[in-house]
Amino acid sequence: MATTFRYPDYDIPVTLPEGLYEKQLLEFHPFSSWISTLKHSLDLQTSNPSHPFHSDPYMLRSVTIQAFDLFGHDRLGFLKLASHVSNAAGERLSGAVFLRGPSVAMLVMLIPDDAPPDSDERYVLLTVQPRVAAGSLEFVELPAGMVDEAGNFAGTAAREIQEELGLEIPASELKCLTEMAIPPGDGTTDVLQDGNLPRATFPSPGGCDEYIPLFVHERRVPRPQLSDWTGRLTGLREEGEKITLKLVRMQHLWREAARDAKSLAALALWDGLRREGKL
Repeated sequence: MATTFRYPDYDIPVTLPEGLYEKQLLEFHPFSSWISTLKHSLDLQTSNPSHPFHSDPYMLRSVTIQAFDLFGHDRLGFLKLASHVSNAAGERLSGAVFLRGPSVAMLVMLIPDDAPPDSDERYVLLTVQPRVAAGSLEFVELPAGMVDEAGNFAGTAAREIQEELGLEIPASELKCLTEMAIPPGDGTTDVLQDGNLPRATFPSPGGCDEYIPLFVHERRVPRPQLSDWTGRLTGLREEGEKITLKLVRMQHLWREAARDAKSLAALALWDGLRREGKL
């Protein structure tokens, strides 16, 4: 049986389905982060006279949790919700949301140790693995992983690199492409830039909260070692990960991983930052 409570910070009704409890929702970081970010963006309407919605601002009026998935026995993993966001004229914004929280992805480039310093000979490590949501058992993509509640993005990236690629890279040696490309802001200088949003890539903002900081790491390796990467089986087998590695030339990445938004975004950012002398 559904229950309703008032969200403590914003005083709006939140309806829960049977089996989901208020405490679980309040402790689910993706939900609190989403509602806080949305509230900040809504507040910009009234605080900035140049905002396009200033004359008739939208408000978050209610949230209905429609479905949920648990990781383990009681830890929330995914949420599907409907939010009611409307203005005084009764105009509504699309409010269907799938909440899963942030992820990280890594562009790992290997350079043969005998390549000249100014050489463009680079290879990118990709993973090939089942992605049931995409209907594929051999999806080619950048190595990636979900971020835990602590929100340690670089640490998560380093851990995923070790688990999926077998490389030990200190978090301090990773560079965040998205943070280098997106200047920090407080969300007030340019209302259309949404400066309160994370400095990350949003692969599906029309219906999902997921955002992905994109990291890059480059290292020289012995040329004979390059052939060892392709076809290597990796991943945490005890957690159902069945990952095969694939090594591709950097100039072929756009084609080899054309279905993977992470790959294309990382490639564009890396190329743009290089042209501006930031990498």
